[in-house]
Amino acid sequence: MAVTRGRSKGAAKQVAERAENKLYPIKHYVRIIIIISISALILDLIISFATIAIVKQQSARDLRDTAYLYINRINGDFSYINHFMGWTLANDDNVNIMSTHELNDTEFIKANDMLFRRFVELQKSYDRNYNFFLFFSEKDIMLNVAPMGLTYKEFQELKGQMNTYMDKSVGYDPFYSRWSTVQLDGTFYILNVFLYHGNYMICLIAADDLIEPLRQINLGEKGYASLWTEDGSLVTSPMSNNGKRAHVEEGRYAWLMPFQTKTTVKGEFDNASFFVRLVIQFGAFEKIMIAQLLIMLMAVIVACSLSFIMLYFRNKVLQPIKSFSYNLAFWTEDGEPIDIASNNIAELEKANKQFTGLVQQIKTYKIDIYEREIEKQRIQLDYMKLQIKPHFFLNCLTTIHSMAQMDMTEEIQQMAMSTSIYFRYIFQNGQDFVRMEDEIEHVRIYLEIQKNRYRDAFLYQIEGAEQVPELPIPPLVLQTFIENAIKYAVSRDQKSLITLIVRRRRIGGELATVIRITDTGPGFPPHVLEKLRQGQPLDQTHGTRIGIMNTIQRLESLYGGRAAVRFRNRAGGGAGVTLYLPELPAHPSETGGQPNASIARR
Repeated sequence: MAVTRGRSKGAAKQVAERAENKLYPIKHYVRIIIIISISALILDLIISFATIAIVKQQSARDLRDTAYLYINRINGDFSYINHFMGWTLANDDNVNIMSTHELNDTEFIKANDMLFRRFVELQKSYDRNYNFFLFFSEKDIMLNVAPMGLTYKEFQELKGQMNTYMDKSVGYDPFYSRWSTVQLDGTFYILNVFLYHGNYMICLIAADDLIEPLRQINLGEKGYASLWTEDGSLVTSPMSNNGKRAHVEEGRYAWLMPFQTKTTVKGEFDNASFFVRLVIQFGAFEKIMIAQLLIMLMAVIVACSLSFIMLYFRNKVLQPIKSFSYNLAFWTEDGEPIDIASNNIAELEKANKQFTGLVQQIKTYKIDIYEREIEKQRIQLDYMKLQIKPHFFLNCLTTIHSMAQMDMTEEIQQMAMSTSIYFRYIFQNGQDFVRMEDEIEHVRIYLEIQKNRYRDAFLYQIEGAEQVPELPIPPLVLQTFIENAIKYAVSRDQKSLITLIVRRRRIGGELATVIRITDTGPGFPPHVLEKLRQGQPLDQTHGTRIGIMNTIQRLESLYGGRAAVRFRNRAGGGAGVTLYLPELPAHPSETGGQPNASIARR
């Protein structure tokens, strides 16, 4: 029973492995590419038709809104002109004077001149294409009360039609206070007539001039704008955007309307016997659709061609390269390459042999470079320490010499003992890192030595070091900046305060040690502070500031460029130095091969 179960589990495992590792022929993927291409072509057709329909509707809507804006402006002009003509005819004294005097009378001429000026201003406010006339039926006199654009023949024909309108058998009701169409010498005009006590006020504008702004709208190559009367008569010639006369088709091929790109917009005028018709016809829609179809067709052709090329190269190139790449993945645990199976391509066989030799050379060079880099860093650190030790030693001897000159025997004994402890710490310490507790104690001894020298010239405070006694820190780092503060901040004229604060903080998600050293002295000189902030080397020709530069270089090497030193002058006076020391890496290689610590700007 147990054997049967074991066989069943083994068979199930084999089936699962076969299903997981199932391989498909390249024809399968070619078939998928063709199906996807055809599906994309059909989808592109649907999207193209939908896009064309949406763009067509949006374009028609925008043009319709533009046309309605112009029509509304014309309606406003018509309304104001009607009011102006009616009021002038009924209330303007100049009209009464002209109706009661003869044509050559002085009063008639003055009144005509005043009226002419008023209508000139009206023309300036609206459109110079508007023509205004005053007709006195009793005198059979018609005058233009504004500059006119009619020919003399058209003017005479208009006067004749006014006489005809006064005939009771014809009447002027179709034209009275309503904008209508009239034809003068073969040209259609828009006319409005006001009557008051036998006097007629007439406004006239050419139909083509009225809709000229609408013809400036891009309605397509075959689109046009035209005026039509209520009975369906064409008032203006349908001019297209290219300046040619457009062909008007009414009701033809109505069954093709869903597939046509022509859209008709009708706009009504207020208190008028005519309307405007805009025919929008863009041929670019069909061009866009054809271009998209051609692009998709080319994509399908390219996909099919690539599929056949893939079939051809499968056995000639792809399979040998796949075998070569597969064999490269097999390596022994110690990094040694194994023998790669031969293939049918001479170039790959040659590359196999060259690659094996190259791997061996790279491994040898890598080990050699790594060992040399470690030795180089060790030599640099030892040299920096040798520079620091004489520097401190000379300063201590100078201090003891000064105390001896002042016969300070007891202080010299304390100074000698402190100096002995101080230099024992320096000469016995050959490590890269020491405990924070030992480094702080060393700094405290140094400060006591300086207090013996300067007596009550300065005070010092150390905070936070007791919280991290076991924290590793490079030796003599803190003493370097404390020594700089003593040298430039402490004087016998004014008592100074030197503080050293140690804190642990998270910076950028990583735990780091922040050490702040401040004093109440004059601070850094501006040119020195600028160089320190820019990370530029200081002038060491006279042996000054060697300790600071050495300390910075040591931090660069020991922390692999992740430590930072920031310099500043405090607002209340004095200098400030802040050290940012990150956590030490678990392995030396994590610091990188080329250390480069940052001296950051605060």
